[in-house]
Amino acid sequence: MKVKNFFLLILSSCLGAIIGISWSKFTPKESLTMEDKTEQVSFQKVNFTGNLSGPDFVAASSIVTPAVVHVNTSYKVDTDKSLQFYGDDFFRYFFGDPKNLQQRESKGSGSGVILSEDGYIITNNHVIENANEINISLSNNKSYKAELIGRDKDTDLALLKIEAKNLPHLNFANSDSVKVGQWVLAVGNPFNLASTVTAGIVSAKGRNIHLLENYEGSSNTAIESFIQTDAAVNPGNSGGALVNPNGDLIGINTAIATPTGSFAGYSFAIPANIAAKVVQDLKEFGIVQRAFIGVNIETVDAEIADELGLSEAKGVLIQSLMPNGAAELAGLQAKDVIVAIEGENILNVAQLQEKLAEYRPGNVIKLSFIRKKELLHATLSLKNKFNKGELLTKQDDLKEDS
Repeated sequence: MKVKNFFLLILSSCLGAIIGISWSKFTPKESLTMEDKTEQVSFQKVNFTGNLSGPDFVAASSIVTPAVVHVNTSYKVDTDKSLQFYGDDFFRYFFGDPKNLQQRESKGSGSGVILSEDGYIITNNHVIENANEINISLSNNKSYKAELIGRDKDTDLALLKIEAKNLPHLNFANSDSVKVGQWVLAVGNPFNLASTVTAGIVSAKGRNIHLLENYEGSSNTAIESFIQTDAAVNPGNSGGALVNPNGDLIGINTAIATPTGSFAGYSFAIPANIAAKVVQDLKEFGIVQRAFIGVNIETVDAEIADELGLSEAKGVLIQSLMPNGAAELAGLQAKDVIVAIEGENILNVAQLQEKLAEYRPGNVIKLSFIRKKELLHATLSLKNKFNKGELLTKQDDLKEDS
């Protein structure tokens, strides 16, 4: 019985093989599986001819870092005598008499940029304000005591001087040529980390962040037209250099936008054209010679543009004029819209302030404006803050402050 089953198994296997071969031979090709129909794909390398290295900041860094210094300050801070424990004998035993604790020393630090081989240095006013002593540390670790030549709260800039020769230094470039999107480097001493270089791009120009107008001691003539970048800037970078990839000084790093006190994405620098004018005035006069056109103004927005029938929402609207001011004497009127100075377009109040900051009282400028949809031009003789055409002395400025 077992032999019979064995032969039946062999017979069924042979029949199955014959049927399978016949089916494979006569089955039409349309019945092939999807895997069999898939086209064969070939792969090959493609040569990339672009630049994978990105911008080269090595040369710029080597130029700039020796010219950026560490600014160290010390202050005498009054102790708060109003604390109640000063009248307690127990606290007197441990902390001493309050008359011996009237002042304590506090220290601060920031950055600065050497502007000349004989030791002129620019920094932020907020870095050195109220300092009893200012010391400068160079990249070669040499230290010098600095003299304060002058400062300007309205731009948050200060000029220092050290007694040294043959120093590496940077020259101001034309910040008007800076373009949104271009690469920049920020060089300074964040968190006391000397000669730190970070990179980013210019995010915006003519940015007003309402920083200086709320600064203690500033006036209503504060000038804000910052270069905004995304280069990392932190406490200690203030007063340091903002440069382009060629190492040209295009700004002085001043502020950051942050909810935490540290870098959170955006930083702000004073344009080189403003800084250069402030430095020149402080060296020559000890004060900044600020020019005025004698107007109250606001930036043209969509509502104002629609009201005046303007095709674009740009320019600066004159709200009112100062009697016998530069603008009134030149024939300008309320509701005129300033659109250019010396042929350079003016889009907002910040740009107007930035441009005027390059001039002194007595300078003559050409101004373009729109009146009733017509483009007109005028020549203005700029005046000082007292509405006069002459330069001020340091004594004049002190009188105003008092």
